[in-house]
Amino acid sequence: MPPLSRNFTTLTLASLMLTGAFTALPAEAKPAPRIESAKPVDATGWKKPDPAMDRFIADLMAKMTLDEKIGQLSLLTSDWDSTGPTMRQGYQDDIRKGRIGSIFNAFTAKYTRDLQRLAVEETRLKIPLLFGYDVIHGHRTIFPISLGEAASWDIKAIEKAARISATEAAAEGIHWTFSPMVDIARDARWGRVSEGAGEDVYLSSRIAEARVRGYQGDDLKRVDTVLATAKHFAAYGAAQAGRDYHTVDISERTLRDIYLPPFKAAADAGAATFMTAFNEYDGVPASGSHYLLTDVLRNKWGFKGFVVTDYTSINEMVAHGYSKDLKQAGEQSINAGVDMDLQGAVFMENLAQSVAEGKVDMARVDAAVKVILEMKYRLGLFEDPYRYSDEAREKATVYRADFLESARDVARKSIVLLKNKDNALPLAATARSIAVIGPLADSKEDMIGSWAAAGDRTTRPVTLLEGMRARAAKGTTVGYATGAGYHFGDAGKTDGFAEALALAQKSDVIVAAMGEHWNMTGEAASRTSLDLPGNQQALLEELKKTGKPIILVLMSGRPNSIEWADANADAILHAWYPGTMGGHAVADVLFGDYNPSGKLPISFPRNAGQAPIHYDMKNTGRPINPADPNAKYVSRYLDTPNSPLYPFGYGLSYTSFAYSPVTLSAAKVRPGETLTASVTVTNNGSRDGEEVVQLYVRDLVGSVTRPVKELKRFEKLMLKKGETRTVRFTLTDADLAFTRADMSWGSEPGEYKLWVGTSSAEGAEAGFELTQ
Repeated sequence: MPPLSRNFTTLTLASLMLTGAFTALPAEAKPAPRIESAKPVDATGWKKPDPAMDRFIADLMAKMTLDEKIGQLSLLTSDWDSTGPTMRQGYQDDIRKGRIGSIFNAFTAKYTRDLQRLAVEETRLKIPLLFGYDVIHGHRTIFPISLGEAASWDIKAIEKAARISATEAAAEGIHWTFSPMVDIARDARWGRVSEGAGEDVYLSSRIAEARVRGYQGDDLKRVDTVLATAKHFAAYGAAQAGRDYHTVDISERTLRDIYLPPFKAAADAGAATFMTAFNEYDGVPASGSHYLLTDVLRNKWGFKGFVVTDYTSINEMVAHGYSKDLKQAGEQSINAGVDMDLQGAVFMENLAQSVAEGKVDMARVDAAVKVILEMKYRLGLFEDPYRYSDEAREKATVYRADFLESARDVARKSIVLLKNKDNALPLAATARSIAVIGPLADSKEDMIGSWAAAGDRTTRPVTLLEGMRARAAKGTTVGYATGAGYHFGDAGKTDGFAEALALAQKSDVIVAAMGEHWNMTGEAASRTSLDLPGNQQALLEELKKTGKPIILVLMSGRPNSIEWADANADAILHAWYPGTMGGHAVADVLFGDYNPSGKLPISFPRNAGQAPIHYDMKNTGRPINPADPNAKYVSRYLDTPNSPLYPFGYGLSYTSFAYSPVTLSAAKVRPGETLTASVTVTNNGSRDGEEVVQLYVRDLVGSVTRPVKELKRFEKLMLKKGETRTVRFTLTDADLAFTRADMSWGSEPGEYKLWVGTSSAEGAEAGFELTQ
């Protein structure tokens, strides 16, 4: 069966809002479940033994034919057309024959109920379907893109966003999300940097845990939970040259220390499913890697859920040159540890023959079927296959007012203030005329970014212009001109410049909304340049000549090269793609109703030539000597500094914070003992504000070379103006562990440095020793 375009949703989902597929709902709605955020969530409960489930599934599997078992291992897509959701006739027949066990891209309560009816009322064994969907940063109510959420450094807010996303998705019949993406990403050229949590292992791990808890809650049988998927296993973010789907060639030490920990954190938090990556590791495509899927994931980590491939990635093992044909690719993948084939139909078409030939053990097929049926059981689908397809709950749940307010709140928290010369922000009350200029100023489709699930791109998103006009004081004029274009073909054009410059000349301040079109990030959206696309830079330079203050609001899904803007704009805000309520959120920050608190989860290179760049690099044998920064034979560039334009962890505030020296509970600690680092932080500015206090550690000498810094703890705290608070971080030797020279995992005795501060580039320093 030929694969469908992965991007069909971007072309046709808008039609859903224009048809009866979503609006024809019962008039009387049941109360929607509330979002719980006060108590800690344990998403691992599904792992507990369940003898009743074991007996039920054993009895069911004893009745299943081989073809019916293979059906449970097959995941195929739904379609959408101008009238709404539809399922091709061949797939409907396959459902009736038990040849398909799961469907993705199917949602709305009515449509999933209709499909589920085929499975449970027109098949021999009445096994319910599992419905999956890419709910990445919201379902209907769209939150900032994942990288933007990570910029909040607010774990509770991120978990709540996932909880709301799950609640909306579940109300539309979805059981399973293909999220979170936990790939470490350090190359801004790679489009999918937008979908993860950035460059750092520790921060990404904490966010992975939060998203798993948010999606799955503490009871999978609740109808407002969905299965989480940790993806893409593994090292997908290390694609060479930042080119999507490209080869990955890294050491096992790098795999263990950098790319695996967020997956381990997701597994420990209770992630029910894992998705394989498109790339290879150590010469073997991830979907055929027994090392990753069995040796590490199941045997070492004890994972009890199921493994699904990414879209047609089994088929792609042929193009990789690892499999001679699809039949062999299917054998290699299931024997490696894959349980479910997404859209490739490889198992569906070939697995029975492979079993007959002895190329695949029946026991391996049974093991895969069992873990998938277990998840259906844990979701309560055997008890009530229609429990997620409740039109009354759907109507009462999607776009709830409190969900929209939460989206606005997370968007505010995600915005990073990169520059604020002479307190250009917040906008002064004396500014009576504001020029809002740029291709992203009034673009609804761009506000919600890529992978925006079932989010409405055409009517619901609040644009920056709308948000500013709604907030501006009476008597303040907010004018608008597009001015420039952000498509590659717009380079060199000046069509809109005159209108924009005329508006700027008669205004007190310019708010330039610039960045990338939403589809320039996400999957298959790699770039070789990080500059602002189109003719935006040229317009910025013309606006500078007006002499008016320029506030640059960036919207994109990656770090961009903005050295000129850093030198010439008066203030810069990075708003990512802020979501459904994004325009209100950015206006909240611009006008000072919210004090920005975001910190970068990824370093911003000065230009693409620095990529990949990250704060926790190693020192090299010829580091730059600060006393002689222009020395020739050291590890540096001839034409630009080694440092990023903005470092990991960086972000300004409308207030200021002062840090005391760090005090340690001991100068020496032994394995198993705790070390406490304390620092007092004072808000010595004129506004209340939030600060992210960050702790970094360096192992000075190891059995293998170590990074110059590694984030080990952080805390986001609110301080009223003039308030002082003591922050204490506790470490043990487990926090100092890494893959040692003999490939064992653990810490090593020796001297360490420790910093506590406001970013990876600055902080109060102390030292300690880990003894034997």
